[in-house]
Amino acid sequence: RKNKPFEGKIPEEVRQHARAAHQEMHASFEALFPPEFMEHRRKARKEMLLAWRSMLDTAINRMEEGEKKAKAV
Repeated sequence: RKNKPFEGKIPEEVRQHARAAHQEMHASFEALFPPEFMEHRRKARKEMLLAWRSMLDTAINRMEEGEKKAKAV
């Protein structure tokens, strides 16, 4: 990973343990649920992120339009 926001703040041993725990938890989900569920979960997460992107884009556009109107006055 390129982005390491906790590097130098949290001991490497703790970060490795957390990373391993995350991987094991993910593996247990894959073993517990059918592949179709995991695929649906992934697609649903993507759709939620796309919805947030759309909301943020709309908010940015409205903010920029307001700035343009303020400059025109």
